[in-house]
Amino acid sequence: MTKTGTFSIPSFRGFVPKKLRPWILIVFVIIFQLSGGVYLAAVSEMVGSLTLMQEDIMMAGYASTTGLALTFTLMFRLKLRFTSKWILLACCAAIIIGNLICMHTHSVPVLVGTCFVLGFFRMWATFACNTQIQLWLTPVRDLSIFFCFVYVLVQGCLQISGLMTVYTAFLSAWEYMHLVIIGLLGLVMLAIVVLLRTNREARKLPLYGIDWPGGLLWGLTVLSAVFICVYGEHYDWWASVQIRAATVACLLALGLNLWRASFVRHPYIALNTWTFRVVYMTFAAYIAIDILLAPAHVLEHIYMESILGYDPLNLISLNWVMLAGIAAGCFFTWRTFALRKWKYRTMLIIGLSCIIAYLLIFYFGIDYNLPKTALILPILLRGFGYVVIAICFLTILTRVPFIPNFPQALTVQAFVSASLGGAIGDAVVSHVLNVATKWNFLFFSAGLDNVNPLARQSAPTELYALVRQQALMVSMKEIYGWLAILGIFFLLLILLRESDIRPKNTLEPAYKTIRKMIMSTYHRFNNEKRKTRE
Repeated sequence: MTKTGTFSIPSFRGFVPKKLRPWILIVFVIIFQLSGGVYLAAVSEMVGSLTLMQEDIMMAGYASTTGLALTFTLMFRLKLRFTSKWILLACCAAIIIGNLICMHTHSVPVLVGTCFVLGFFRMWATFACNTQIQLWLTPVRDLSIFFCFVYVLVQGCLQISGLMTVYTAFLSAWEYMHLVIIGLLGLVMLAIVVLLRTNREARKLPLYGIDWPGGLLWGLTVLSAVFICVYGEHYDWWASVQIRAATVACLLALGLNLWRASFVRHPYIALNTWTFRVVYMTFAAYIAIDILLAPAHVLEHIYMESILGYDPLNLISLNWVMLAGIAAGCFFTWRTFALRKWKYRTMLIIGLSCIIAYLLIFYFGIDYNLPKTALILPILLRGFGYVVIAICFLTILTRVPFIPNFPQALTVQAFVSASLGGAIGDAVVSHVLNVATKWNFLFFSAGLDNVNPLARQSAPTELYALVRQQALMVSMKEIYGWLAILGIFFLLLILLRESDIRPKNTLEPAYKTIRKMIMSTYHRFNNEKRKTRE
């Protein structure tokens, strides 16, 4: 492979040392990734302070990731239209305003809408920084190497954000996390004004031909589906008017999107993007993976808080273990998958095996007196396995045509990986846990009558709590077991399939080439439209 360009960051002023420039941008990325509309680690404090339900805060968090996902379709258009300095200043200002709104609003629609917009600007700023250091990370623009860096930064910042939020809330109040982020973004704006200059890296590309209504419709489609998953258990699923209305809205928005894409010249997500095998297969695979990983959000918190009695500081300290697993997974994937070009199949087997091991360790080890050190290995394996699979799924999208399908495929995958997949997984496991707990409670309490000596010796409330806790423990153990069996089934499917595909053709074109590809696509559509009129 030959180099596709010489590394330089011309947007910096001349007095900034060249060796320091990429590290400054990495600091910018970390601060942008730490920022957000809501900080889910402080969800219990926000519920009490803002008089909102936990589902409202979760909906706002998923709205942020949905807005983030929508950015990918436009990222190259925005990159080639505005200068880096303008982009970063605009994103800083938008995120600061959004944090101020989220910190004080009691309105759920305002909170969700603000977080949706914030997700868009957060990803836009991250992309603007990362693209400037891409040649520093990989002189040949190898995306398999670049994605290892992206995941260790994004997933690592996610864990650090939780740690910062809980420690800030413990020392003062959850609102101070917003103030810390606002202060950091203010310092970023000051650094941008002092260190960066207005420099255009490529010829300006106008923002014409973008399907803005299509983007909003896709956002509505995903948010409606997320609403069903987040509020389903609260509203008793389709027995309620709210869930039925959200289902109708989701189906109408999806149908309208697909119908518009059949005749709009430049749809937000073209119909042929969905026809690529790597797109719809990774979409379905992500849902399966998120279901296997759902115990991390549903069962682990209940187990550690209700059974083991951990306080928030002890609970959030396990983020350090998760961070170590993410870093180890990214380093392993970089050395084997990105540099040595191991097969996709091999990497998926390794990642899925780690997730299955995580489920089996909890299945066999879950107990009333489990020490904290016993949680280190399964959480480490969970972080390791997830990033290995995520980097492979992201890299395999390079097999689709770069313009216009690659950015659209990134958006499709981000819909499920960042937003929809987690909501579906949590909803499925939460519902199964509720059903299993009720059934096991009835089963265990069936023999507790006046004839039973235990029932006569214990107070009714104490006996109820013991039976309820035992039913919860057995239900969690059953779910871990069933998910482990499901994971083994998926592993057997991968083992039965032969594949010699390796990540060898994963190079990103230079931005001049991308601009030419975009312009040629628009010229081709215009010529076809002119011929049709004639």
